[in-house]
Amino acid sequence: MSEERAIAALERSGIDFTVTRHGRVSSLVEAAAARGVDPGAVIKTLVVRRGEDDYLFVLVPGGRAISWPKLRALLGVNRMSMPDAATAKDVTGYERGTITPFGATRAWPVVVDGTISGTVSIGAGAHGVAAMVDAADLVTALGAQVAEVTEPE
Repeated sequence: MSEERAIAALERSGIDFTVTRHGRVSSLVEAAAARGVDPGAVIKTLVVRRGEDDYLFVLVPGGRAISWPKLRALLGVNRMSMPDAATAKDVTGYERGTITPFGATRAWPVVVDGTISGTVSIGAGAHGVAAMVDAADLVTALGAQVAEVTEPE
C-alpha cells in the first residue's frame, strides 16, 4: 500500500521518474549497486522533529550526514531531534527505510541538501523500491528549500 501511495504522488507531481525495484539491502553501498548509481546519488529521507507536532523532511545524499549546527541555524531553532521509529511512521505513514516525502500522510516542509545534483534515487514507500529523478525536478516538485545542511559521514 505504501509503495502505491508514493508512486501515485510521484505521478501527480508531474516530474519524470523511473521506478527501480530490488530486494532488501543492508547498506548504502548495496542500495547503490542494486539501483545502478553511485552511493552519493542515493538520497536518504530523514524525519526531523522541530517541536510539538512539528516535523520536516531532510533529504541527505549517501555518504553524508545532517550537520545539526547548520540545520539549526537554517531553521532558527535551538533544539531538534530524530523521532523514534514508531513516531516517524505515525507522522509520515512510512516505516523507516521506506520514508519519502511523496505520499506522506502529512506534507511536512522539505529541506534538500545543496550538494544533491544530477539524477538521484529516492525511496518510494517500500523496502527495495526507489524512484530515479532529476534533483532539480525533485526540489521543484516538493517545493523544497535548498541549503547546505550536511557534512561527510
